[in-house]
Amino acid sequence: MKDNTQSREKNFEFLVDKIPYQIKVTSETFNDEQRFRIKVNGDEGHIYAWDPETVSLQALDDDAAILPDGLEKAISDKLVKTILI
Repeated sequence: MKDNTQSREKNFEFLVDKIPYQIKVTSETFNDEQRFRIKVNGDEGHIYAWDPETVSLQALDDDAAILPDGLEKAISDKLVKTILI
């Protein structure tokens, strides 16, 4: 059963390797675990889980794994500062 009572949405802009990105992150709780739908430059978005051991995002589908490493790190760092604290 999905529990989205903690659903939140944040918008961020990043410049990574001289490429601008507009990011929309929606966080929610699913089966007592934090999940994030991350949309990059208006795409349909992909679902990620938060891995507290590595302090980073983990892609939950194959297409989600295509984020550039620098962008994934920038998003992870921002989530730590704004949502997960």
